[in-house]
Amino acid sequence: MESRTKARVNVLLTSRAPQRPFLLALCVVVATLTIYACNIFLTSSSRGANTRIHRVPRNAQRILQQCAALKAIPGPQADFYLRELSDRFEEGTKPTLIKNAHVWTGARNGTETVVGDVLLSGGVVKGIGYIPKRLLDDITDFITVEADGAWVTPGLVDLHSHVGMLSAPGMSGTFDVNSRHGPILPWLRSIDGFNTHDDAFELAIAGGVTSAQVLPGSGNAIGGQAFMMKLRKTSERSPTSMIIEPPHNLNGSEADGPLRWRHMKQACGENLRRYGNRMDALWSFRQAYNEARKVKREQDDFCSQAQAGLWDDLSGQDFPESFQWEMLVDVLRGRVKIANHCYEAVDLDDIVRLTNEFKFPIASFHHAQEAWLVPEVLKRTWGGTPAIAIFASNHRYKRESYRGSNFAPRVLADNDISVVMKSDHPVLNSRYLMYEAQQAHYYGLPPHLALASVTYTPSRAAGMLHRIGILAEGTDADVVLWDSHPLHLGATPRQVWIDGIPQLGGSSKPTLVLPEKPGHTWKEIPHVPTWDEEREEAVKYEGLPPLAPKKLFKGKVVLNNVKEVWIRTGEEGIKERWAGKNGETGTVVLVNGGIFCAGADGWCLSGSKNDGESHLEIDLHGGSVGPGLMTFGSPLGIEEIAGELSTGDGLLYDAYRGDIPSIVGDVGGVVRAVDALQFGTRNALVAHRAGVTYATSSLLKSTLFAGPSSFIGGLATTFRTGANHALEAGAIVKPATALHLSMGRTEPYIATVPIVSVSTQIAILRRLLLEGEDENTETGFWFKRAVEGSIPLIIDVGNADIMASLLRLKADIEDQRGGQIKMVFSGATEAHLLAKEIAQAKVGVILSPVRPFPDRWDNRRILAGPPIVNETALGTLLKNRVIVALGVQDAWEAGNTRFEAGWAALDSHIDQRQRYDLVTSNLEKLMGIEGWIGDEGELVVYQGGDAFNMSSKIVAVASPKRGVVELL
Repeated sequence: MESRTKARVNVLLTSRAPQRPFLLALCVVVATLTIYACNIFLTSSSRGANTRIHRVPRNAQRILQQCAALKAIPGPQADFYLRELSDRFEEGTKPTLIKNAHVWTGARNGTETVVGDVLLSGGVVKGIGYIPKRLLDDITDFITVEADGAWVTPGLVDLHSHVGMLSAPGMSGTFDVNSRHGPILPWLRSIDGFNTHDDAFELAIAGGVTSAQVLPGSGNAIGGQAFMMKLRKTSERSPTSMIIEPPHNLNGSEADGPLRWRHMKQACGENLRRYGNRMDALWSFRQAYNEARKVKREQDDFCSQAQAGLWDDLSGQDFPESFQWEMLVDVLRGRVKIANHCYEAVDLDDIVRLTNEFKFPIASFHHAQEAWLVPEVLKRTWGGTPAIAIFASNHRYKRESYRGSNFAPRVLADNDISVVMKSDHPVLNSRYLMYEAQQAHYYGLPPHLALASVTYTPSRAAGMLHRIGILAEGTDADVVLWDSHPLHLGATPRQVWIDGIPQLGGSSKPTLVLPEKPGHTWKEIPHVPTWDEEREEAVKYEGLPPLAPKKLFKGKVVLNNVKEVWIRTGEEGIKERWAGKNGETGTVVLVNGGIFCAGADGWCLSGSKNDGESHLEIDLHGGSVGPGLMTFGSPLGIEEIAGELSTGDGLLYDAYRGDIPSIVGDVGGVVRAVDALQFGTRNALVAHRAGVTYATSSLLKSTLFAGPSSFIGGLATTFRTGANHALEAGAIVKPATALHLSMGRTEPYIATVPIVSVSTQIAILRRLLLEGEDENTETGFWFKRAVEGSIPLIIDVGNADIMASLLRLKADIEDQRGGQIKMVFSGATEAHLLAKEIAQAKVGVILSPVRPFPDRWDNRRILAGPPIVNETALGTLLKNRVIVALGVQDAWEAGNTRFEAGWAALDSHIDQRQRYDLVTSNLEKLMGIEGWIGDEGELVVYQGGDAFNMSSKIVAVASPKRGVVELL
């Protein structure tokens, strides 16, 4: 068995390793000897009157070598997989034997799983499955890790990242992604701006990400050269030492071995607007590639003459080269893997035509939110169909992404197009790259392709499959040992190895950081719902399928095979109404949208009168019924597309940056979100279909690069996400829910337009709370109510020191004015540092995001959670009896609320009621809307599981107040 397995692996690997170096050298020698022989013959044959004698230059051999090298294609050397030591090996690294694992290798299109061991030695994988005793006998000192049946995968590969170029914590000096010096910049290199002190490295590794393609930004048509990087800092501590395979021309030297792949970033569409419109952009591409084509033709013509021995015709000429266009010449020679930022069908079509005009391939299209709608266009790309690198659910953040779909990965796969899930770090935290694959699987991408989408497929697209993204003998020792099947929500690495070096706990602590999750279910591939009908509709409507309920049913609805029922109550908050014991299921009968009964089948059915009226039965297959969830923190319902001002409320006046116009009659410019509500936005309807039936939104909007839109966000409002318009009964739950502010230091990327100092912000707030404005103005009236405690004062703040100042301010104001301010910290990244003091001050916390990232200086002291530390911010706050809820920053994120709560519960070890509290009753307490929803709040019906896992699908929303059940 051993010999057969090894032979199969060797065949698999060596078939990808062409015998180029020897053949290339042989060809050069033969060509040189031939030309010398021909010239000697011509020199000696002077009898022919028309005979032309060419003088062979001294550097002829070098020229011929240059010319022969033009035909070389990048790839590993023939014996690459037989290497004993990796070129990245760190002296002193001990070999590691991972025993008794389920190894997902990535081979055979991601379908191969090997049960056995993995041996890492010399920075490479030495064996998988059965490890021969002779291999272990040759190793005198190795570390043994008992996997006990846990899953092992290759290290994750993030094909689209700006890690090291948009470093954490963000500062004005670390924005090294885009250049202002023109649309075409193939000579720029991301490695020249790569910061080795990025806090994101450790975090990404903690999520299993071991390598990333570090790209320039998308503000230029050709933004520059990209590099495939390992995220492990080397002993040399330099950016260059983190490159996986530095191109030979990185330091100006000529290749002394097999040619290595180069990488380049291109972009199209809206991001290039500073240099003109789409037509301008395509002309800039064509002009640049035409220049490169000229250089390539000159080189080819020169070499044709040299290889024909016509040396006199080349007298005085040097090999044609262009320092400016050499990268694009390599593109035309097929030596560059292009990552092309491109969203819409028009842009994809433009680039595909460009590839056919100039005959060069594209390795991968990125973002590509309409790629799933035009598969045949993609297949016309010159040189083969590119991989498509996309987000799982991050859509509608700008016009180009409006038609993005959660079903895109499956649709692409059905069209035999390779799918890559990526982070665009720091747009999404690279640490949670596997979460993108989990969501893709949830919405229909087969499990082997979902795992491949963050390992095998991106590595193949980058030309790195001989090293990363796959586990096979001879590949790099980048390995992740998981605490559960990687496609389970909340799957966390127990250990990560890069180049055979353990990354979690330090090399001196090779023991596992996390115990494996108990129970056999966690080891299995997670079961997910079927979405065939929804996927077909999404394609039919070109990404904009109807999101309204398919039917509004009045009367009786019988829900069979129900596992549990949770409800809102007026006084007790969230409580369990019924739950099956020992795996049994029961029945729930809904009458006019409300629960008539819930319990064991016989009792509940007999208790509901069967008077012959028509009714509907739904089999939930072990599903559940729970209260509609709530979201807070994003502009949900305020805007349709985040990046399009024309679809939102517009810009707020900010008293920090200029005086409010006198016509407003209010120095603070306090306005009401309820006046700007839009119903029927796609983000709101998507959230509604995902069980988020209520939202509290304000006009305070925060973005990745620009920070909050204003100091005073005005009055937040609470509404029903599925309502048709503002005048519909129950559409607006509470018109003025909370007074919303933002406080913090100057945003890192807009340092040229700083906001006022923190001390000034505190001083202004102190004045406003101490009757600084006339009560007849909006500012005076609402700040007085905040002091009285009749409306919550929500402050977006991340920094613990600013929170401490606010806690002191709260105590001072309460001493002077009496009453108790209902203060809430939102965002609250560093709140765990003051958990005890926050609880004593009776201040609530809305964590956003619940899994923190040190994007700004104010947020740098995060509590990273497993597997870096066991504690989480959520767990710390709950332990200190702080009322905690979860929020989001962007409107598209609201649709993932139940998954966020489920993941948070796993990390912080909280029960089902607490999970519901995080996204229902605790938000209602903090917002002062207890009782406003009450017993007649909407109910969500889940098929196939509970509210907080990825096995369930929402099939209905029941509304007692409206007397209907919405069938989705």
